[in-house]
Amino acid sequence: MIAWHFVGNTLRDGRPVPADGEWLQHDGPLVLCKSGLHASLQPFNALQYAPGPILCLVEVGGDIRPDKDKLVCSRRRIIARMDATEMLRYFARMQALSVVHLWAAPDVVLDYLMLGDESLRATARATARAAARAAARDAAWDAAWDAAMDAAMDAARAAAMNVAWDAAVVAEMDAAWDAARATARADFNDLVYECFEGPLSSC
Repeated sequence: MIAWHFVGNTLRDGRPVPADGEWLQHDGPLVLCKSGLHASLQPFNALQYAPGPILCLVEVGGDIRPDKDKLVCSRRRIIARMDATEMLRYFARMQALSVVHLWAAPDVVLDYLMLGDESLRATARATARAAARAAARDAAWDAAWDAAMDAAMDAARAAAMNVAWDAAVVAEMDAAWDAARATARADFNDLVYECFEGPLSSC
């Protein structure tokens, strides 16, 4: 079975990361998140557990116990690997650009997101943080004003309105989050498949 796994400088148990093609064997009990060799069937799922930027296309075998977004197995070997640092930064920039229309991003932020020029990253980050702090101050003022207005309304009527409004907002936010996550998942998986096109074609 083909799967995906991120590694750092070592494996999580401190062992060195094996060479490509070398089988790792786990002889103890298999317990998700505790013991065994782990991987995910989709690159996006593997990203959620990444201890480092090295992305590995792996083959898993032996005893395999799947879960919702990962699996644990008794055998695993690396087929191909890449330092995904630049790919991850590119993906993050593309995700940020997909929602940049929701705020008035300063030019330096837009330049960094579109060009990926590392010399702009620190300035873009500082500028974005300053803008976020200013937006938070504005939001706090708006919230205080809204609270004062709510206090002036009839308590029962305000409570009924707030419950209905909150339910609608929560439902809308949940749907938007689910859709955004599904899009991000598909975009990331496609990007990884493109990067590993050669090794995948031989699997």
